[in-house]
Amino acid sequence: MRKILTLTALLVAITGCSGQQTDTNVAPVNIQSLARNMAITDIRPADAMAIYPNRGSAIERSFSEQPPLIPHKDDYKITLDKNGCLSCHSWDKAKRMKATPVAKSHVIDDKGTVNGHNYFCTQCHVAQAENKQPLVENQFSDK
Repeated sequence: MRKILTLTALLVAITGCSGQQTDTNVAPVNIQSLARNMAITDIRPADAMAIYPNRGSAIERSFSEQPPLIPHKDDYKITLDKNGCLSCHSWDKAKRMKATPVAKSHVIDDKGTVNGHNYFCTQCHVAQAENKQPLVENQFSDK
């Protein structure tokens, strides 16, 4: 009986807290973001589909020691159990897949075992579509 009373009291408390008062006459909130000064009720047109460089052409680096940019999509799953990038870029598959192998600086043995510090590729390497607009104004010069 005590359990039923406790559960009933808990149910009453939860249902009493869950009802939100909503006012349908609220004006839209204006925000300032990368989408310009648009009210959040506005719909911004979609960006153009990404266009990546032709296969076999590397994207030039902007400064020395810059991690190479990825000239294709970078939505391959990387978890503790599996790194999707290694399905093409591991040492044993890169030549067959005509892909760039993982750099020697990223491995710990002669078999090409990736160092744990370099396992999450997209921590440093990013996809670079040719037609994407920069997110912020950039005055960087490598000179």
